[in-house]
Amino acid sequence: MPDERAATSDPDSPARTTAYQVLARKYRPRTFADLIGQQAMVRTLSNAIAGGRLAHAFMLTGVRGIGKTSTARIIARALNCVQGPTIEPCGTCEHCRAIAEDRHLDVIEMDAASRTGVDEIRELIDGVRYRPTSARYKIYIVDEVHMLSRNAFNALLKTLEEPPEHVKFIFATTEIRKVPVTVLSRCQRFDLRRIDAETLAAHFRGIAEREGATLEETALHMIARAADGSVRDGLSLLDQAISHGGGTVTADQVQGMLGLADRVRTFDLMETLLAGKAPEALAILDGLYDAGADPAVVLEDLLELTHWLTRIKLVPAAATAPGVPEAERTRGTAMAEALALPHLARSWQMLLKGLSEVRMAPAPLQAAEMVLVRLAYAADLPTPAEAVEALRRGEAPAPAAKGPPGPRPPRAALPSGGVAAPAPRAEVAESPVAEDKPDPRSFAEVVDLAGRERSMILQANLVSNVHLVRFEPGRIEFRPEPLAPPDLAQQLVRFLNGATRRTWSVVVSREGGEQTLSEQARAADAAARAEAGRHPLVQAVLAAFPGAEVESVRSLVAEGPEPDAPMEDDPLDPGEEPYE
Repeated sequence: MPDERAATSDPDSPARTTAYQVLARKYRPRTFADLIGQQAMVRTLSNAIAGGRLAHAFMLTGVRGIGKTSTARIIARALNCVQGPTIEPCGTCEHCRAIAEDRHLDVIEMDAASRTGVDEIRELIDGVRYRPTSARYKIYIVDEVHMLSRNAFNALLKTLEEPPEHVKFIFATTEIRKVPVTVLSRCQRFDLRRIDAETLAAHFRGIAEREGATLEETALHMIARAADGSVRDGLSLLDQAISHGGGTVTADQVQGMLGLADRVRTFDLMETLLAGKAPEALAILDGLYDAGADPAVVLEDLLELTHWLTRIKLVPAAATAPGVPEAERTRGTAMAEALALPHLARSWQMLLKGLSEVRMAPAPLQAAEMVLVRLAYAADLPTPAEAVEALRRGEAPAPAAKGPPGPRPPRAALPSGGVAAPAPRAEVAESPVAEDKPDPRSFAEVVDLAGRERSMILQANLVSNVHLVRFEPGRIEFRPEPLAPPDLAQQLVRFLNGATRRTWSVVVSREGGEQTLSEQARAADAAARAEAGRHPLVQAVLAAFPGAEVESVRSLVAEGPEPDAPMEDDPLDPGEEPYE
């Protein structure tokens, strides 16, 4: 009986030649022409090789699966090909074949994720001084270089700055910010671009044809979107989809495989939410969940749709771009025309916050349902701009739902350039006149009343953020500071109508007005300190203690004993007068 292990170890045996190779490895790029979406990098390297301006170290950065390691191997082949250095390595010479098969002695690959210490870098540095055995350059490819320790980076710096002429370094990383600046400054950096969905779909279409598989166009776009710019991730999904569908891949199969929500049902869900129909929205979510959709993925699809609607509302030409499905073009355009940007922005914020809640919740479906309920009920709420405008007009903020407007409350008469804050009608009509309530006769009394009634925030705003323009019992006109709350006038109306015996109106004016009470207090304190500083005794004290200042002034007449009664503890010298 033949030995099966010997048969499989033989490169020419049927078991070895028929072994399946995943698409991500089978279609790994081997030349610069095979790289998709990286034209800028290819152009730079082509000009550098043609002009003999080769850097001694390269830094390749980008998202996972974008082709960093493959690009490093292509650069190694381009530099060591017998025809080169060349931008088009032959692929047939001994160096090209050995590098492609990862067996070249002069091309050393190192995984920094598993060899992070300084000892591994010292071993690398020890080998740098020796010339290559057969190739033109000795090339070190360090993958995930950001995983190196700080000591390892420090040990590499000197060699990286002045390497021998026969050595080239190629680093690859997904976390460029974790690489020290001292290392980055010694490398020529290339940012590999994230591949857009259209380019990925076209690439996957060609691979599917070569594999003899049939894919629906919608299924291709689903896989391209799920890849999120990563070629390797997309090829892995394509491989899985071909196996799942037995060579024929439909959109429903990809949707079930990835746990995605139906795109049409996502549009239906968005329409019910923006119409404020919470029960219908929950029913659609239940249907998607029963079909296998993850609640977090449903919210991600709603986020993507919200972004899509915002884009085509701002840039209508995006809806007619090639590759946009007909359903998204027609329904998306209609929904974008019917929605306002503030509503879309509010939906985006609520969905974004809700997505984090769903991911952390012990029951994701329940958390997703609560997010949809909030979205449905927020559909009837006015936007902040609409609410502010309604308050400026003297109206109660109306819901955003369409319907006949209700009667407007009467507006208070206001001077030119002013904005009136309406008095709450319920308090005016139903509150009986109370004779035991105070009736402030000045703005200072209003501020004192706010303090006595424990309305400390209102009192602080009246002291620091109000420039009084006019005051008369029952009516206050002021100019607010920029830091004042936008509804300060309404707060003051509600407080005065509830705490005093009369009905008040408060008017916001654009006139200058007086200084705020806090500014007046600071001015009075500064004047008192200046007056005290002119007293001979104070001047003598200041002269005796250089650098001393008058911090505060107290009135002895107001706080001490009667003026005629001398103080027992500190009697005045003959001829000395009390001062302020």
